[in-house]
Amino acid sequence: MKNFKLIFSYLFLFVYSTCFSQSEWKKADEILQYIKPPIFPEKVYNITNYASTDELKKDIRNALHKAIDECSLNGGGKVFIPKGEYYCGGPIHLKSNVNLHLDDSVVIKFSTNPDDYLPVVFTRWEGVECYNYSPLIYAINQTNIAITGNGIFDGQADSTNWWKWNGNKRYGWKPGMPSQRDSSSRPKLMKMNNDGVPVEKRIFGKGYYLRPNFVQFINCKNILLENITITNSPMWIIHPVLCENVTIRNVKTISDGPNTDGCDPESCKNVLIDGCYFDNGDDCIAIKSGRNLDGRRINIPSENIIVRNSIMRDGHGGVSIGSEISGGCRNVFIENCKMDSPNLDRALRIKSNSYRGGIVENIYMRNVEVGEVSNAVIRLNMLYDPSEGNNGKYPPTFRNIKVEKVTSKKSEYALEFIGLEESPIRNVQIIDCNFDGVKKENYLKNVEELKLINVIINGEKIE
Repeated sequence: MKNFKLIFSYLFLFVYSTCFSQSEWKKADEILQYIKPPIFPEKVYNITNYASTDELKKDIRNALHKAIDECSLNGGGKVFIPKGEYYCGGPIHLKSNVNLHLDDSVVIKFSTNPDDYLPVVFTRWEGVECYNYSPLIYAINQTNIAITGNGIFDGQADSTNWWKWNGNKRYGWKPGMPSQRDSSSRPKLMKMNNDGVPVEKRIFGKGYYLRPNFVQFINCKNILLENITITNSPMWIIHPVLCENVTIRNVKTISDGPNTDGCDPESCKNVLIDGCYFDNGDDCIAIKSGRNLDGRRINIPSENIIVRNSIMRDGHGGVSIGSEISGGCRNVFIENCKMDSPNLDRALRIKSNSYRGGIVENIYMRNVEVGEVSNAVIRLNMLYDPSEGNNGKYPPTFRNIKVEKVTSKKSEYALEFIGLEESPIRNVQIIDCNFDGVKKENYLKNVEELKLINVIINGEKIE
């Protein structure tokens, strides 16, 4: 009788978890119905029609903008860049109904002179709204935009230019050099945010050393990035903000500089990241929704985000949520990915603190193969950035997180969960997972409603 009850309980757990899992992933199928790449007229605008061969050899920016303007004005189409290596002496600003298409083997190298990215534009920098250097590729308030083709965008950032602004000796900074750490730079912007200074008074740019993102779209709809490679970025690489219906497919981001996140959807809705490759100096994917007062003032979460069929190499996290997550995050689905590198710190990472706050909920991961990570396979941390302290009035909420069929071969921890006494991490389920090569026992602080079902660590089943 006792054995029968035991068998029945296991059978019940199996059926329950299977059915419940299927119902959760039905939501992902529903989200996919709302994510449709934009469609463009077949008309082609070849940049060779907008400048002479000699002019294109020197700088393609003017020809590009002439083609983009005419294409958008006439109802849209494809702005075509033929085979070759080009120099772009400043930012590319995209407009509605334009597909910027690179022919095979195209390489576009961008200027590293900060003055070429002036005048300042409206941007969001580390979750805070301000006016700063233009991103290298930028669009605001546009609809139906795309960047496609098997070409390379090279920001040429390195320790001789943009990266040293980080203020770290590792990236070329030396004592006496200006950097974003100066009191008049990043700390000033963060204080303006916390003090509620109007955005129109947050003017940065020249003399403030805040590096621009590579690709940033703000308040845009119907976006496609496909097949391109982006490398050597000044800072975050792909950064859609307040955007809806975003498809990022078969894209590679390769950049080992400071804060070179691969893709940072921020306060976005209905996003698909599919078949991509990330090898970055910071998080491979980092989902965000604004920082502190700005995040709560704007109050738009990131939601309905699907990450699948992708490879994560170097980075602080394979898929991260936060730390600028004050507007919240919900409905994230991660599946069929591979994450493996001694320079990858974690596979799934959620991070915030009591100043940044945010509700992070309904996060689902399944069928992910993790080779080696240097820290934890799954790290949920409400004490992120201890320099900021933990006396804030906005404790974060992490709840409804399910991880299924994840395997790993080498890590310090399998699970490292750090909640707050006043706000425990709640309702986390780890199901059918096998973690090998784990050096330390799970670290669990202020966690409630944790379920481990068929979890094996170093060959031993953990109840």
